Amino acid sequence: MGFGDLKTPAGLKVLNEFLADKSYIEGYVPSQADIAVFDALSGAPSADLCHALRWYNHIKSYQKEKGSLPGVKKPLGQYGPAGVEDTTAAADEDDDDIDLFGSDEEEDEETKKIKEERLAAYNAKKAKKPALIAKSSILLDVKPWDDETDMAKLEECVRSIQLDGLVWGQSKLLPVGYGIKKLQIACVVEDDKVGTDQLEELITAFEDYVQSMDVAAFNKI
Repeated sequence: MGFGDLKTPAGLKVLNEFLADKSYIEGYVPSQADIAVFDALSGAPSADLCHALRWYNHIKSYQKEKGSLPGVKKPLGQYGPAGVEDTTAAADEDDDDIDLFGSDEEEDEETKKIKEERLAAYNAKKAKKPALIAKSSILLDVKPWDDETDMAKLEECVRSIQLDGLVWGQSKLLPVGYGIKKLQIACVVEDDKVGTDQLEELITAFEDYVQSMDVAAFNKI
């Protein structure tokens, strides 16, 4: 459907033939369809296109009141006879494609509000998500002074050390020699809060029971 390019002789010829048995582009009264086609012309058709010229002069008389004519303007390619390639409409469609690619239809305020609320909720959830905490598993060897040291009391002293980021684990007594046993005790620490130097200082402070402390194993978790 369409008239082709109405600024060319071929397009005007199609318009003239279309109006041979019609007074208006659509229906039986002047409408926005007539205004749409009229505005696409570059001027009055030549005298040999009598039907088009008749229609042109008639619609021209409605220019002062064209805004009040009935109907809604449609793309030019939607008017006229079927089977005619409308190059103007094709160009308009290309422009529409570009517009759609660039901006799409305008989002209404409700849609924008919903997107903003979802984004805010996502950011809040992300902010509350705890950061990954670096931890280490440490195995300590705590040696007593001699075989007469109360190892139960020694372990009690070690476990009495309570720090933020320190969790004590399992323990056992291992023979060292000459009847002496050492306490081997596991713990998990948060690297940013507790270090082996700090643990050594605190454990060896129980000098009545502890001779020394060594790190038997150290593994990142």
